Amino acid sequence: MKEFELKYGCNPNQKPAKIFMQSGADLPVVILNGRPGYINFLDALNSWQLVRELKEATGLPAAASFKHVSPAGTAVGLPLSDKLKRACFVDDIDDLDSSPIACAYARARGADRMCSFGDWIALSDECDEVTARVIKREVSDGVIAPSYTPEALEILRAKRRGGYNVVKIDPDYAPEPREQKTVFGVTFEQGRNDYRITPESLDNLVSANKNLPDFARRDLLVSLITLKYTQSNSVCYAFDGAAIGVGAGQQSRIHCTRLAGSKADTWFLRQSEKVLNLPLRHDLGRADRDNAIDGYINKNEEDVCADGVWERYFTSRPAPYTAEEQRAYLDTITGVSLGSDAFFPFSDNVERAHKSGVSFIAEPGGSVRDDAVIAACDRYGMTLSFTGMRLFHH
Repeated sequence: MKEFELKYGCNPNQKPAKIFMQSGADLPVVILNGRPGYINFLDALNSWQLVRELKEATGLPAAASFKHVSPAGTAVGLPLSDKLKRACFVDDIDDLDSSPIACAYARARGADRMCSFGDWIALSDECDEVTARVIKREVSDGVIAPSYTPEALEILRAKRRGGYNVVKIDPDYAPEPREQKTVFGVTFEQGRNDYRITPESLDNLVSANKNLPDFARRDLLVSLITLKYTQSNSVCYAFDGAAIGVGAGQQSRIHCTRLAGSKADTWFLRQSEKVLNLPLRHDLGRADRDNAIDGYINKNEEDVCADGVWERYFTSRPAPYTAEEQRAYLDTITGVSLGSDAFFPFSDNVERAHKSGVSFIAEPGGSVRDDAVIAACDRYGMTLSFTGMRLFHH
């Protein structure tokens, strides 16, 4: 296929729209079902690069949940604990552990279930039947993978009344070393960001604490590779092989750290006994459950525990989750990893990271206030790595 005509571009008024190769070569993708749109393909191609690099760096199958050209969650294919299975709504899939790529997607989707609503999915490995069954039950726009088993393809083709987008990509495809895009009629050209993030990228430890165990090295790789395909400025918290809080596209670094930290906090709180044992109504859809749980934890615009409201979500009125209770629970969390796509200009980022259990940080370094950042890490016994490489993505 040389080109593919799209329904429209980013918005319905942006016509005509298509994807094609400037060289005239065949596209590296095959559309097996549906009709993906402009934003779908932006998400597909960015997320595929992410999971491919994450597998190369860790040796583990990887999955990503993308929304609006940034990841809502990424993860490698490690087994889920019983609590995490319940928090991710996959505890009823008995054979989940038999498929590492299904575990990877369950983790990626579970990182930020509200932001993953209507996501684009990327899988580093073949999509099998278990993974397709996980995807089938979620609201999603489409999936990209190097291959699909016949059973998986049959399940996915039946999704969304037969209109679900299924894309196969050539895993051996390598793009040209230079890339271009046009903005306001002006063509930009640059070398592709082919910088490879490896375990050795973390070797420059500048903090007093030089301890960087294997699990932290893995989680920092998850964080940094996620950031490489996240709209900047961006910060990413990672834990247990998954990106659990992504702060994307903020103008201020501390706002990235706060946003990502609040998402990481929610991820942990979803696994607390008080949340896992909420008396949710059995007729609630998955998205409504996500909204109710998020409202319960974060006290959103609608007080889900208020008179005349709680009955919509719960079989009995739950006691509120107080700020003091949440703080006490979060204070038990340690071992979280954090990456930043550019240097921390102030130590306030470290202070905020500490509140979310961060023990390991990787950032480029190079700020005039590096000494203050290092001192803050030393105050909390954190391990800090200066990678020397900025990871802006626009």
